[in-house]
Amino acid sequence: MFKKIWSYLTFKKQPEYDHVDKSSLKMMHGINRLSIIMFLIGMIIVIAKIIRH
Repeated sequence: MFKKIWSYLTFKKQPEYDHVDKSSLKMMHGINRLSIIMFLIGMIIVIAKIIRH
């Protein structure tokens, strides 16, 4: 799982799927990247608020 997340964040080539067209696959990976980045930013904010208290 962490390998997959790391490959999204470092823009490494993902295995191609025959049943999904490339534009849909690129869009899916882009949304996944965005959600992972937003989650990490949220976790940093929560940890910073806990530390400040």
